[in-house]
Amino acid sequence: MWDVFLSYSRGDVERVRPLARALRDGGLEVFTDETGVASFAGISDTIRRELARSKALLAFYSTGYPERAACQWELTTAHLAGLGEGDPRRRVMVVNPEPATDHIHPVELRDARHASADDLAALVADVRAHVARLDGPMPIAEPGVRRWLLGTPQPRPDFLGRLSELWQVHSALHAHAAPLVTGRAAAHAVQIRGMAGIGKTALAQEYALRFEAAYPGGVCWVNGEAYEDSLRMLGTSGPDDLFAYFDAIGEPFLWIVDAAPVDRLAAREIAAMAAPHPLGHTLFTLRGRAHDTLGTPVDLGPLDAPHARVLVGGDEALADAVDGHPLALGLLGRAVRAGHHPGTLYDRLHARGRSLLDTLADEDVTGAVVRDVGTTDAADVLRCAAALHPLPLTVEEAERILAAADRAPRIVARRRAASGVRELRARGLLTPAADERWSLHPVTQHAWHHHDPAPARTEALRHAALRTLCGRRDSRDPATLAFPGTRREAPMAAPSESERMAAYDIQVELVTRIGVQELAPGTGSLREALTSLKSLIDFTRATLHTYSVSLERGSQTGAPTVQSLAYTLINETIRPFTSTWHPRLAAHEARCPADTAPHDHEAAWPKGDEMRAELAALREPLVRIAEGLGGISGADFGVAATG
Repeated sequence: MWDVFLSYSRGDVERVRPLARALRDGGLEVFTDETGVASFAGISDTIRRELARSKALLAFYSTGYPERAACQWELTTAHLAGLGEGDPRRRVMVVNPEPATDHIHPVELRDARHASADDLAALVADVRAHVARLDGPMPIAEPGVRRWLLGTPQPRPDFLGRLSELWQVHSALHAHAAPLVTGRAAAHAVQIRGMAGIGKTALAQEYALRFEAAYPGGVCWVNGEAYEDSLRMLGTSGPDDLFAYFDAIGEPFLWIVDAAPVDRLAAREIAAMAAPHPLGHTLFTLRGRAHDTLGTPVDLGPLDAPHARVLVGGDEALADAVDGHPLALGLLGRAVRAGHHPGTLYDRLHARGRSLLDTLADEDVTGAVVRDVGTTDAADVLRCAAALHPLPLTVEEAERILAAADRAPRIVARRRAASGVRELRARGLLTPAADERWSLHPVTQHAWHHHDPAPARTEALRHAALRTLCGRRDSRDPATLAFPGTRREAPMAAPSESERMAAYDIQVELVTRIGVQELAPGTGSLREALTSLKSLIDFTRATLHTYSVSLERGSQTGAPTVQSLAYTLINETIRPFTSTWHPRLAAHEARCPADTAPHDHEAAWPKGDEMRAELAALREPLVRIAEGLGGISGADFGVAATG
């Protein structure tokens, strides 16, 4: 029997040898693996056997330790052995040669006191004292013991490169076990987030398979897209039955909600799918990044280059072409193993026609990548990003492209660009790069190329991107689209977004003015009413200028436009009133005695009631104008016309 199983990264072997020698000189039986376990091979029978003959594992937890697959297998096995006895730290000790502790997972180990490799004598004494409190070797669970109450996923041999994320999930689910480190005293849900095909479900499956011993109450795998059906498979009739069921078990359990439907349900509805009992630990997988309240996020990005090359069969060009996307890598790797030449696959990946990834999968797998692009703003920003790929995109660049393509004012284009970037970020379709830039993943671009509902729009934005950002066109020229087979170019039609925004801004200002909000008899100030109406003229003119909208008289038969409504507001409604009453009121104000307050002098004006009556008569035409603007802006502020 070994007193200590010394676990370390092969890159730390020179630093570990003095430690192993000191432990042995201190009278301890120490197992060290001089050959190492091959990466990506899982835990070997030899290592499992020697762990089962060891009292405790001593992890030399350098910054490189979490990156070694073999080290993480060893640590996980010992961690679960201690967890089965009530405390994972019972069978795991940590030597931390680094100045910080953030690299240490799981969180229970980060909360423990770490021995120092700088004082070997004290370290040996600590290890001897710890081992002396252990009666026998660690109880290693035999593989194959299942605790699945619903769903039975099988191990995935293609699961690579996500070991640190496994510990992030476990640490977040058990953060309440180390409140001094995490600041939380209650169990918390975790959400694994990322784009379609990035490996969220695979990570959840692997976590459940490796850590099921931590959940003696069982593991439930619930399909978020068919939640009610999953509950029926548990044989329960509702939440009360579920609560009673897990209350009777009385043990911690893992509740996994896979593919939570963020595109259909609000955050509170998804939160209602969480574990139905306080003993449950909830793990969501979802594509969107807009629901932080669902739990601690674990964001998945692409696989690193070494693991990506393993999955794709060793071809670097293919691995780079899909930038570490696990689903794409798996499909391409399977094709390579079936005898397809990597160069041919690379060409087909970039060819027109049906997506190579869809062909290899024998189904539409790329559609899910861009399924959540729901608004015009998001779709257009994605098209802008695709036009510049592989260069990153800024909001300002998207603004310039949209402004040029649509002949829209920059302020309108900026709002659309910012809105589109915000939505794509929330859905995980844009990732942050340096200096406020956003990158588009090549698999997202590939998927959009094959599922873009408006390829002509994409081509127009591509033309605008090249002409605008490369500086080879006059910014006043409209972006144009060349039709296939012709030499004719047609300008893209300008949208009504600038008119809509102008209508909304004027509408908001109008409904708060005295002319629309009634001025009760004997209240308010006639001078303030005049000033308010005059400033409304100035505001309307400034708004039209901001959005590059002209001031035009409308026709008698055509539908009202923001131009015609603004003309009516200024020239036919407000100006006749102000031009009549401003000089009259000013003349009366000039005769105000020095010892009389202006308000009292105004109240004594003989023409005051007449002016108030005409001011009240303005309300009906102003409300009609506000309603007309609302028909353009789409906003309704509940101001009804009188009479």
